[in-house]
Formats: sequence, structure tokens, C-alpha cells
Amino acid sequence: MNVSISRRTSIQTLSLAVGGLLTHHSTDLFAKQVAPKKVGVALVGLGNYATNQLAPALLETQNCYLAGIVTGSPDKAKTWAATYNIPAKNIYTYQTFDQIRNNPDIDIVYVVLPNFLHAEYTIRAAQAGKHVICEKPMAMNATEARQMITACEKAGVQLSVGYRLYFEPHHLEMRRLAAEKTFGHVKVIESELGFTVPGPNSWRLDKKIGGGGAIMDLGIYAIQGARRTLNLDPISVTAQAFTFDKEHFKDIHETVFWQFEFPGGTVAHCSTTYSSYVDRLYATCERGWFKLEPSFNATGAQGVTSRGAMDVPSPHYQQIAQMDAFVQAIQTKTKPEASGEEGWKDMKLIGAILQAADTGRKIQLDWRS
Repeated sequence: MNVSISRRTSIQTLSLAVGGLLTHHSTDLFAKQVAPKKVGVALVGLGNYATNQLAPALLETQNCYLAGIVTGSPDKAKTWAATYNIPAKNIYTYQTFDQIRNNPDIDIVYVVLPNFLHAEYTIRAAQAGKHVICEKPMAMNATEARQMITACEKAGVQLSVGYRLYFEPHHLEMRRLAAEKTFGHVKVIESELGFTVPGPNSWRLDKKIGGGGAIMDLGIYAIQGARRTLNLDPISVTAQAFTFDKEHFKDIHETVFWQFEFPGGTVAHCSTTYSSYVDRLYATCERGWFKLEPSFNATGAQGVTSRGAMDVPSPHYQQIAQMDAFVQAIQTKTKPEASGEEGWKDMKLIGAILQAADTGRKIQLDWRS
């Protein structure tokens, strides 16, 4: 689900820029207006997503830049230092990670590690006084997600989840069409994402590391496709789970279907799988329909409605807007759009989906706790 990129050989060193001269109307004196300095980001974990999506996106962000890295590989450290002009003092190992608290170049830590390490490194980054972006899924469960939120609140830092699609133009257009009732009230949503898992030894198949297979990895997108389009949280869920390839899928579900009921009478039918390809978000209304297909892929969405194609831009890297928006939230001291609470909601929903699938019962959702 990644694109082939041509990486630049260096990043520009940012200096404080002088804005326009402000004329003092009574004294004819001038004052310099200084533009905000770009915020430094350190990537923790240099796997496929960091390499092929986040690092290239950080070459094009307006509010932040790639300032540091955390890796257990000396070879990767050497390559990244040369490619992105990262000074040695901004390169950390997992053993020296906590020393990042002493580095004024780094303001944000972006955790891009396997799922079971998200909580640990988010909490440690917060304790080091750094703002945090944690890649999805936010945690292994809702309890862990709440611990992460509490740690960041206690440390006085902002927390965001790496939800790139919160800022993607096609998904924003889906929200607009639903909110403005362009085709009438949305009655049914179909939200689906799946692909064939890359190899039997993938860490995503290990429940202790990945947390539960496709529902943890891809299911979050299908969940968000439904609730973000409507800008509502579901009030109940039913679900069904299947596993046919028991050799590869041990203690995790191969395919999961679930149904959300939303306030106002909208129903969502969703699915995720690790055994076939699907990438679709479809909303049917009283007087028409609108959809994205593909929808959730990092390489870009395509939209169409019952009246014709969606006329919206398709950014090369969806993470640009995501990371710039987080910096703006930090600078304005406002809650991020993709907040830790949003990540907690998704973990709570995953727990309810699995409970519904395992018990065969409808699970009522209580958002007061």
C-alpha cells in the first residue's frame, strides 16, 4: 500500500525568516516580524512506513521537518544521516532513547514501531517532555490507550494518532456530502479494507506483537470510514468472524464483518480481512449515493457520486497535512483533530467488535466511560 518514491538527498536547514516591515504610524519606526520556526520531528522506528511515506512527506511539510531518528540498526542510522542530513547528536538507539529529553532540536516524537511498543514509547516520549504522534493502532487495547492519554496530559504535552485520512480531501468531501445531505439522509454505509498479508512470518500475524490481525491493522480504517463520514459514534455493534487458514492465522481472525447502528437510523456494514483485496467506502442515501474506491490506500483515493466524479485534489503524501495540522494544534494549544481520544474510541470499538464476534450478541456502546 506504499508508493515508489525518489528521495531527496538532503533537507533544507531552516533559519528564522523576517516577515514584512511594520510601519509605526506615529514614530515612523519599523519592527521585524519573525516567522515561526519549523518544529523538529524524530521518527522512532525506520521501517517501511517511515521510510517510504513519513520521511518523504517531511521534506514537504510547512511546519515541521525531520530532525532526528531512533533506530536499532547502525546501517540505517548511517544511511538516514547521509540522506536527510541528520546530525549525529540527533540519532538515538532504543537504549539511549530517553536522552532525547535533553535535545532542543526535537519537539515531536513520532512512534512508528510494532503495535505492542506504542504505549511504552509514547509514555516515555511524554515523560521526556516531547509531543507525540503515535502510529495507528494507537495501542493494544482501550485501557492501554487511556494510559497513554493520561501520561501525555500529566506531562503537559500534546498527543495525536497517525490518522492521515482525517485530513485527506476525498474523505473530507465524504463528510461534507453527508453533513449537507446533498443526496438526502445517509441510510447505509459500506466500509471495507483488506489485503493479503505479506508472508506467513509477518509480525502482524503475531497476536502478542500486532494485537489481533487485520482488525487491528486495517479494521481501524473501515471503522473510521463509517463514523467519520457521519461525524457520529455508533451506539451498538454486531459482528461475525471467520478463519479458514488456521496454519497462518493462529489466535487471530482471518476475516471480520461487523455492523454499526448509529443515532438517527443509519447502519454501517463493514469488513476487514488479511486474505483478499478490498478498499471501498460507499454511502447510499435517499436520493443518490457517493463513494471512494479505492478509499483508504496511502497511494490515493478516487471518488465518484451518482452525479459524477468528485472534483477534489489528490495529495502525493497524505501525511503532509496530518503532520502540519498537529504542529498548528501545538502552537495554538488546541486539541488535535486526530487526538488521543480519537484513538481511544477506535480501540474501544475494536474491543466491542471482537466481543460481539466471540459471543454472537449485540454489544451496546456506552461512551460515558
